[in-house]
Amino acid sequence: MTRPGQVPGAVLFACGMNAVRSPMAAALTRLLFPQRIYVKSCGVREGEPDPFVDAVMQEVGCDLSRHRPKTFEQLDESGFDLVISLAPEAHHKALEMTRTEAVEVEYWPTPDPTLATGSREQILSSYREVRDLLQTRIKKRFGWTPTPGG
Repeated sequence: MTRPGQVPGAVLFACGMNAVRSPMAAALTRLLFPQRIYVKSCGVREGEPDPFVDAVMQEVGCDLSRHRPKTFEQLDESGFDLVISLAPEAHHKALEMTRTEAVEVEYWPTPDPTLATGSREQILSSYREVRDLLQTRIKKRFGWTPTPGG
């Protein structure tokens, strides 16, 4: 069992459609913990790539333009130390998937920015809020500290 601040070897992030929240979380984890944590993401249902995700993730140096959403069933691996679900339906699926495995499952309730309305800038603002919330949570959970000199 990994405690807060302890870095797991392999993490799976899961959400509803693997188009917004879970790929954001996976990319941020890779950015913050390069070559330290093996990270994948998936969803309950298969979604479509989201251009707002690409835009807000490029702002922090992450290129998600090649991400293709996949479901739990399409995930071709196991052996994760930790599954973090970001939506209720993903949490239920994660618990079901791991019930016979020694895998820790955490639920991080995360707003769905696709529900945002208004101007392009207002919608982007919602996506940024989710990105920043995930980044803060990842840093805290895995005990991120800035590297000296950068």
